[in-house]
Amino acid sequence: MEVALANLDQLDAIANLFNQYRIFYGQSSNLEAARQFLQERFQNGDSVVFWAHQDGQAAGFTQLYPSFSSVSMKPIWILNDLFVTEAFRKQGVARLLMDAAEGYARETGAVRVALSTQISNLSAQALYESRGYIRDEEFCHYSLGL
Repeated sequence: MEVALANLDQLDAIANLFNQYRIFYGQSSNLEAARQFLQERFQNGDSVVFWAHQDGQAAGFTQLYPSFSSVSMKPIWILNDLFVTEAFRKQGVARLLMDAAEGYARETGAVRVALSTQISNLSAQALYESRGYIRDEEFCHYSLGL
């Protein structure tokens, strides 16, 4: 299994993974919109994507978005997306992707990696906690749908 920083050369493979990821979270399939969204992220430098692949077959991806901590005056990376295809689950692919994301965050001088997942996604929570991520009990997180 190889994990690498993705770019426009892998757009089709990543778009397919991203479409599957969105379906996993209850969205309708829309491969063309997924492709367009990712193409814009790559072209604008809005995010960093790592992908896992084996023998030319895409196994999973993670996408990081940049942010900043005003208090520490350092960058933060938001691990917004993590997905492994069903055929590659329970084989350590998510751990490899997280290794790459966390390594990248350290290399870029980030103060932390932040992430969230659905309350019902117990396997993801177990993975994150096994890696030392701590459930935030100090802050209430809110969002406003627009």
